[in-house]
Parts: sequence; structure tokens; C-alpha cells
Amino acid sequence: MADILLHNLLLLLLAPLLPGVIGKTKAFFAGRKGAPLLQLYYDLARLARKGMVVSDTTSWVFFAGPVLALAVPLLAGQFLPFGALAAPLSFNGDALVYVYMFGLLRFFTASAALDTGSPFEGMGAAREVSYAALLEPGILLVLLVLGRLAGDFSLQGMLSSATLSASWHGSEVALGLITAALLVVVLAENARIPVDDPNTHLELTMIHEVMVLDHSGPALGLIEYGSALKLWLTGALVIQLVVPLLLPPQLGASALTAAFVVGQMLLAVIIGVIESAMARLSLPRIPALIIGAGLLAAFALVLVLR
Repeated sequence: MADILLHNLLLLLLAPLLPGVIGKTKAFFAGRKGAPLLQLYYDLARLARKGMVVSDTTSWVFFAGPVLALAVPLLAGQFLPFGALAAPLSFNGDALVYVYMFGLLRFFTASAALDTGSPFEGMGAAREVSYAALLEPGILLVLLVLGRLAGDFSLQGMLSSATLSASWHGSEVALGLITAALLVVVLAENARIPVDDPNTHLELTMIHEVMVLDHSGPALGLIEYGSALKLWLTGALVIQLVVPLLLPPQLGASALTAAFVVGQMLLAVIIGVIESAMARLSLPRIPALIIGAGLLAAFALVLVLR
């Protein structure tokens, strides 16, 4: 019970810190002071106190998007182990449930954007689902590689430290390829550069941000909090893979969990460095990046099946 409580506290309390770490890293490279590290916490508190402006043309779908934006990551987080903390929920095949829960979220987020009747939001929704159609096969290939190595198709079995420590000593190339693929997944799923720029407000170039332009107040707060949770969960896949490579498996549970948290912060720094070092890709080049990540996962699958 204590492990489940700690698992959810890490998810709920530390996830909003990641955007702050990314922002501070980008500010450092730009020679600025930047926003406070806890800026998202302040923003969520401010949005919770604000009112909402809702168009007369919207229906219940418009409100379902923000609710699921928070509910889906909270539930999906129960399937992932965090360091040595086991997943609160686990069963064979939960990896597919995990992937398609986010597919459900994407459907309702795009539907909420279309529900406003705004052509700009419809454009963002079209881009979102188009890129998702290219991204999901790569994610599934990554899970197939992990399932093959672990002999288990539950996320707990795939991502346990003991299983991955053994796998890194026999399938280094395959795991390295899917780690690189997952890094692209983290950037694409969370609308980060080079796929999308979360700070721009030019509708013609936005993907995710343009879909939530009509949300305000608590609804926007739910979306922002859900986005931070999603960043934590997608990053958790990368960190769970990398930590067993860098640390000996005989470390205690508390040390592994602490390493997981530190790894999440370091991943946020890496994302900030990437966003500081390169510009956003033009829209026609984004599919090539996503397909390239899928090909890396496909090569890894060939290696573990041969």
C-alpha cells in the first residue's frame, strides 16, 4: 500500500516540475533567467480560480476532452513501474491497453477541437491524428521488442530492472535502437521541438497548442496538468530502459527509485538542450522523423527475432 501511495505521489506531484526544468534549461542556453522552476504549479493554481469562456456552438464533447486529458494519464500511470516501485495494476497484455488509452485521449482531444467549429483547430486536429497514425506502429514495435526479451507482455514484466539488466548484456544493439526510437516518441507525443513548438502561438505552424485555443480556466488547467503527466509517463519508458544499463542491479529499491526520479529530471534537461540546439522541423519533414523512429524499432525487432 505504501508503494502504491508513493508511486502516485511521484506521478501527481513531480510531473509538473518537468516543464519547469525544460524551461530553465532553455533559459540558461539563451542567457536569460527564465520563468520559475515551479511555474506550472503557479499556472495550475491560477487557472483553477478563473472562469471559463465557452462557445454556444460546443457540446459535451468539448468538455470531455479536458476531463480525459487528466483521467487517461492518471489511469495509464498505474500500469507503469517507476524505478523499483511496481506498477499498481498489471496483467498480461496491459501494454496494448496503455497505448490505446492514449489513442482514446487523442480521439477526444481532436474531437473537442473539431467541436468548436474553428478551422484552425480542425487543422491542428488533422495534423495530430495524421502524425499519430505514423507514430503508433513504432510504439507497438518497441513494445514487441520488450515483450520478446522479457517473455511477458505486461509493462511491469517488460520494464522491471532485473529483466532489463539481463537484456542489456545480450541485446545491447536492439535496446539501444528502441531507446533512440522512444526518445523521438517522447518529443512527438508531447509536442516538443523538433516536431512542434509548445511556445508558439502562430496557428499555421502549431499542432497540439492550436487544438486547445478555445479552452480556458479550469478546463485549460486540466489539459496543462494532463500534458505534464503524459510527459512524465512517456519519459518513464525511456528512464526505465536506461537506468538498468547505468546502475548495477543489486542496488536497493530506494536507490533505484531515486535514480528514476533523477533520470526524469535529466531527460527534461536533454529535451531543453535539444530545443535550444535546433529549430522546429518543417511540417513535410516531420513524417520522415517519425517513420525513421519506427524503422529503428523494426530493426530492433528483427535483431531479437533472428
